[in-house]
Amino acid sequence: MTEPRAEQPAPASTIPDYSATASGTTAAASVTAAPDEVRAETTPSAPPVLAAPSPRPRVGLIVAAVVGFMALALILLLVLAYLFVGLGPAGVIIGGVLALVPLAIVFWGIRWIDRWEPEPRGALVFAFLWGAGASVLLALVVDAEVQNLIASFGLSAPGAEFFGAAIQAPIVEEVGKGLGVLVLFFAVRRHFDGPVDGIVYSAWVAGGFAFTENILYFGSQLVSSDPGSTLEVFFIRGLMSPFAHVMFTAFIGAAIGWAATKPGQLRGVVAFLVGLIPAVLLHAFWNGVLFFVTDFYGYYLLVQVPMFLIAVWLVSLLRQQERRITYARLSEYAAVGWFHPHEVEMLSTSAGRRSAKQWARANGKSAAMAAFVRDATRLAYARQRILGDRDTIGAQADESALLHSVAAARHSLRSTTV
Repeated sequence: MTEPRAEQPAPASTIPDYSATASGTTAAASVTAAPDEVRAETTPSAPPVLAAPSPRPRVGLIVAAVVGFMALALILLLVLAYLFVGLGPAGVIIGGVLALVPLAIVFWGIRWIDRWEPEPRGALVFAFLWGAGASVLLALVVDAEVQNLIASFGLSAPGAEFFGAAIQAPIVEEVGKGLGVLVLFFAVRRHFDGPVDGIVYSAWVAGGFAFTENILYFGSQLVSSDPGSTLEVFFIRGLMSPFAHVMFTAFIGAAIGWAATKPGQLRGVVAFLVGLIPAVLLHAFWNGVLFFVTDFYGYYLLVQVPMFLIAVWLVSLLRQQERRITYARLSEYAAVGWFHPHEVEMLSTSAGRRSAKQWARANGKSAAMAAFVRDATRLAYARQRILGDRDTIGAQADESALLHSVAAARHSLRSTTV
């Protein structure tokens, strides 16, 4: 265990005043000491910054990503073709415009969840396309087969409707959405660092699924014999419960995210199956209870609103854990010269980051500050992966590259004050 070295705060002229108070316990661990060039960047002098190593291209991953995006795009085109045939252009276009409202609400919520350690945009786009295309296609195919079986058994219309809403839909839809999260677990393991990441990926998948499903619901009402009910359906689905699918699939995402903190690939599959159980049960309860309640709005206020508030509270607790990990891991680097203590405090609190961004805007360094915060946070999680015996996914290579990226961003920030 390395003894933290004594640090003297650098003069205000060399360390920008963008710090804020952060609490926590420094978890010292064996980390490589910063070279003289980087130590100088956290103290008064300012020699040239280290050159960043050139990352090795991962050709296999790039090819797989291209093939995956092409396949999802084709599937989405098939789903859109189905919607155009069933609803007509007017139904799809107007339904799509209406569906953008709950989609915007959902993505605003996801942005709040994902602000601390944002996930790669490519992975998020993949998640959305999977939800909007692949999981919807699976649900449509299974629904057609189930309807044929129900017809052959002669099940009554009310019974068939209940079976479809409370049993078939929860199982098929949650399996379809959850598989997308599982694919990301294997594909972007380096960016899958815990339950919050799993919830973010699952929310994008669920948001995509809900978007396509809402087009189907809104468009169906428009072309039905009672188009006037479209506004009521929009109000209930689009404004009162836009996060329903997100809450269901979040169980799967959180479970897979927890598995991602442990070594091994099989844990992800097991976690998918474990998280699938509460996801299906909550989905079934959400749909099935509507067949029995007589006062929907009263049920909504007494049951669905508290469920949503509990979900927000749980996510808030998980986000606090992200801050604690950032503080603990970056403190280890500060102990051997990679960071100044003021920087660790700034990077570990929301207030500190806000102050840093304000300072950066005032000095024309917003891009450099964004890079500094982003790469420092990713560095903390690369270190967390190393400590969790998950270096088989390249944590040490990431650590090396990120240390140089952080040093380069600091050098750019510091140039305004020397």
